Amino acid sequence: MSQQNASQARTVTTAEHSGTADVSSLVLLAVLLAAGFILNMTVGNALAIVGIKPQFIIASYALAILLSNAGFGQAAVFGLVSAAVIQLTTSIPGLNFATELVAALVMAALIRRPIEIGGRNVTPLVAAFLTTLVSGALFAVAGTLIMGAALGTVVVKIPLVLGTAVFNAVVVQALYFPLKKVLKK
Repeated sequence: MSQQNASQARTVTTAEHSGTADVSSLVLLAVLLAAGFILNMTVGNALAIVGIKPQFIIASYALAILLSNAGFGQAAVFGLVSAAVIQLTTSIPGLNFATELVAALVMAALIRRPIEIGGRNVTPLVAAFLTTLVSGALFAVAGTLIMGAALGTVVVKIPLVLGTAVFNAVVVQALYFPLKKVLKK
């Protein structure tokens, strides 16, 4: 090494890479999925008694997509990883790979432009609601067909899907801004 090069200060530059998969976003997803899984098994099962079955796994990957500003490729990975976790508790194994993939891509599309009402950012609320609604509707329709039931029986599942979508939307909206602040994103 030359004397001149040895005396120069070394600088390291970092670039903000929104929408790209990196270790920190995968760790964030893993932590949120672990929390979501535990909440599904405890709080989710307890609330199922009153007719609402929160899907904390969907809320978890919705938050991860929001917090990492995931692009479509990363959101697809988040959806598929989440579907793998859901396999531990699902009533129709394999179906969630399709439903969560589509729903995660919907989430990634919805976060591209902020949604404001009265000057307040409600992107997490609206995006999580629609993401959960898409996931739940796809699962209800496809699950009904897979189980051989009449398609008309999906109507009975609409209140459950809507209730879950509302619940997840509120959870994601409530957690997004504090988590964003803590993670300095």
